[in-house]
Amino acid sequence: MLTQDEHLRYARQICLPDMGHSGQCKIKASSIAIVGVGGLGSPVALYLAAAGVGHLGLIDFDVVGPSNLHRQILHTDAFIGQSKIESALKTLKEHNPHIHITPHDVRLNSENALSILQNYDIVVDCSDNFATRYLVNDACVFLNTPNVYGSVYQFEGQLSIFGLSDGPCYRCLHPIPPDQGLIPSCAESGVLGVLPGIIGTLQATEVLKLILNCGTTLIGQMLLIDTLSSTWETVSVAKRVDCELCGESPSITTLDESIDLCESVESMSVEEFSNLQSKNASYYLLDVRQTHEAAALNMEACQNIPVEELSERITEIKACTDDLIIVHCQTGVRSIQATQMLRKAGFERVKSLHGGILAWLKHHNDSG
Repeated sequence: MLTQDEHLRYARQICLPDMGHSGQCKIKASSIAIVGVGGLGSPVALYLAAAGVGHLGLIDFDVVGPSNLHRQILHTDAFIGQSKIESALKTLKEHNPHIHITPHDVRLNSENALSILQNYDIVVDCSDNFATRYLVNDACVFLNTPNVYGSVYQFEGQLSIFGLSDGPCYRCLHPIPPDQGLIPSCAESGVLGVLPGIIGTLQATEVLKLILNCGTTLIGQMLLIDTLSSTWETVSVAKRVDCELCGESPSITTLDESIDLCESVESMSVEEFSNLQSKNASYYLLDVRQTHEAAALNMEACQNIPVEELSERITEIKACTDDLIIVHCQTGVRSIQATQMLRKAGFERVKSLHGGILAWLKHHNDSG
């Protein structure tokens, strides 16, 4: 049942033909998990809270950073350096005090995914990396729970619904996960600030349609949006009978059998690197960012070879050196890929700088 305050709050929604009092009660009775409360998760959480979803589960382990604020509208300057979960809780409670929110300030993994997600009717995948996308997909398939998927890249976004027996799963679309670090994150490639707002709002729309069982959902369809050309295109995504997860003869039957997306790459923390610098230790520093990035911001004199050119220019690296090779980029994604390439090329002493130059800058700013 709805209280008088709730009737007043949702009045413009209740009067919709496919809604009514019963529809609003369905929304109030629903329980939705949001994986990631960043660029996509911000509009999803805000609009589902505003719509009156009775129970929201927020899953994130990150903290708010300055570079988040142009797109992650749940968060403000006041929460920089603090938990995104705490920031989201404050904003959402101020927006709608009638809803219940369960915080999960943890990294989703194969050990906790099922136990967390089984408590929700629908899961909204607002993650920003492939490992989590595959994990959310696999868990939703096992739970037969709708997975409202969205992703953004520079000026483009996509949206679909996976996880149900009558439709495809994410592995039907992408059977083989990409190599670790092959696809850059928004920290590496950039993203138009309003784009996650567009995709996230559409994800929230799909969630409400699923709750109300109205309209045509994106099960079996992928919506592609290009904001530069202002084009929207819907393409079919078929369920594959040979899918290793949801096909006729699946080979993946537990989360522990999911493909390991994180090939081991030896890394070095910024603290360890600073210690090497202070001791004047011998090492070889390789910057694999774009040339314009290296020109705008750099740590010290080093060789710059963009990761896209590394395979063709690998002979430029001092093959005769016995020094430790330290590879860095902006945030530590491209350096992982470059480290793997150097290993395969025969360089044995190679480490990726964890967190990249941004982590190095933060360490030096914090240490004065």
